[in-house]
Amino acid sequence: MLRFGLITLALFSPFVGAHNFVTGQPVPSVYIADKGEMVMEKGELDYQKWSSRALTGKVRVLIHVAGRLSAKDQTAGLINAIQQAALPQNAFQTTTIVNTDDALPGSGIFVVHSIESSKKSAPWQQFIIDDSGVAQHVWQLKPEGSTVVVIDQQGVVRFAKDGALTSQEVTQVMAELRAMLG
Repeated sequence: MLRFGLITLALFSPFVGAHNFVTGQPVPSVYIADKGEMVMEKGELDYQKWSSRALTGKVRVLIHVAGRLSAKDQTAGLINAIQQAALPQNAFQTTTIVNTDDALPGSGIFVVHSIESSKKSAPWQQFIIDDSGVAQHVWQLKPEGSTVVVIDQQGVVRFAKDGALTSQEVTQVMAELRAMLG
């Protein structure tokens, strides 16, 4: 009976499916080999393997998003604020990981084409295509949604949240970014 109660508690706990980012700790290590980072070389797009160990050297906003419009919409307020802030590209980077394994059936190709278009128009932006859902699995992220993580130059988590950010949280993230960028 006790075991049944513990299983029921685990299944219905509000913490099930919560991310495993810990403020003050490095980003949990993840390696994406299936597609990976979208890079632009001589005007052509290509892919290279990507590791979360590359998240050092700049202040970053890491956005993990399911390959769905509804998930992308959850980050719109923050993306807007970042674009308006015109943060220095030499010290700041947005890293967007798109989980095309968590896309509506048949829509993955359209999601990738949209990201390719974004990369061509803003080559300094960093996009990672995760065709196998590795990051979602390793980081224990909720399906069909988005997660925002603010990372300092050493790769240490300063803020993390699953789901849409409130306007107050967007303000908090922007204040944290400005403070880290000095």
